[in-house]
Amino acid sequence: MLHIKSARYIEKFKIWVSFDDGTSGEVDLEGKLRGPIFEPLKDVGIFAKVSVDPELETVVWPNGADLAPEFLKELHNKQMQLTQKTRS
Repeated sequence: MLHIKSARYIEKFKIWVSFDDGTSGEVDLEGKLRGPIFEPLKDVGIFAKVSVDPELETVVWPNGADLAPEFLKELHNKQMQLTQKTRS
């Protein structure tokens, strides 16, 4: 099972995450926050309050929103592939 070891706000809707499989990187969540629980996070001031829940070992926000590590890892991988393709 995948877990988040650390997370920090970068800018806009981007966070840096470190996974327990030894990988880490930037994840851009702009346009990915759908549903009522994520509405408050569309305010960058609230989005910036991202942290890691020590029990769940995933990213969380003060309003109770959270994202599964697997979702973040998949999104990170997709975004990395797109970045590599645009650099080629």
